[in-house]
Amino acid sequence: MAIANKQIIYTHPPSPAINPDLSSNNGTFSLRQSSISLPIPTDKLLVRNHYLSLDPAMRQWLTAKRSYIAPVELGDVMRSLAIAQIVDVGESLTSQFKKGEWLIAVTGWQEYALLGAKEAAKQRAVVPPGCSPMDAMAVLGTTGLTAYFGLLEVGQMRAGDTVVVSGAAGATGMIVGQIARIKGAKRVVGIAGSPDKCRFLTEELGFDVAINYKDKDWKKQLRAACPEYIDVYFDNVGGEILDVCLGLAAKDARFPISGHISQYSAAKPEGPRNIMMLIGQRVMMKGFIYLDYHKKFPSAIADLQKWLIEGKIKRKEYIIKGGLEACPQGLVDMYAGANTGKTMVEVVPFSKAIQETPAKL
Repeated sequence: MAIANKQIIYTHPPSPAINPDLSSNNGTFSLRQSSISLPIPTDKLLVRNHYLSLDPAMRQWLTAKRSYIAPVELGDVMRSLAIAQIVDVGESLTSQFKKGEWLIAVTGWQEYALLGAKEAAKQRAVVPPGCSPMDAMAVLGTTGLTAYFGLLEVGQMRAGDTVVVSGAAGATGMIVGQIARIKGAKRVVGIAGSPDKCRFLTEELGFDVAINYKDKDWKKQLRAACPEYIDVYFDNVGGEILDVCLGLAAKDARFPISGHISQYSAAKPEGPRNIMMLIGQRVMMKGFIYLDYHKKFPSAIADLQKWLIEGKIKRKEYIIKGGLEACPQGLVDMYAGANTGKTMVEVVPFSKAIQETPAKL
């Protein structure tokens, strides 16, 4: 016996942009029909993916040779975090795991995956009362931790600072701005890509100012929004926006660099041209990965959980329907700015989850 398992495979390197067409001979990805034999091995867990995370870093995972993680190899299932549910437990693991448990696991773009015990034990979803597995993926997971450590550890944000966030309506940016407000920033300024996103930032999340970088006078708006210059700039996009913010850096400003989304698919990526500001204003600009702070995860998650339950952090998910096959186009659309909040592809809705153990959804 076997269970059918669709997978999306990394087939051709981007050149430089991702080709999302699964039916094309030149597509970046292809669809593969595979299967998982039953019964499963005694030392494995079978998980079913319900929601797959789409993240800006995925473009780098395809080609970057010197990075914090090895690139995805051609012929492999595309790497991805997932909200996954245990649907079968190997005989030797029945005392450790139960059907129905939720995991936030690196399963890749596929419907099912087999995981080992050590891997699964580290990835059990933290789902506090009143929360859902989606929160374990976003605010209480990699997204929230990236925002938390980038702003507070790398950015060394202090009460009274002026904080500017690019990609502010994205998964990480929206949390950065809310933490800045919680921590007493004097002014929180978000940069986003549409009037609707800007209204969301100011009307729902409490940003003081939100600027649409597609406006002709967005640079003038940013200067006006930062009369005392920028103390902390949380960068998700790089490119021209980073350059403009460097020009507005306050003395001893801190620039945590989380992403460079505007340059990921550029044929000739460009670095910052306004680099002399680092000297003149003694600016600290540092790239980081949330994993750098793994020893501080418990205290960070405790803070994020408290703020989430208290309503001080609001969450928003951008859910793409269409099943597994929607992943490639969803990724391309994310780079084009289609999402507000955390982007996920729905493979199987929570309504179809098994209920072997209580789960607050």
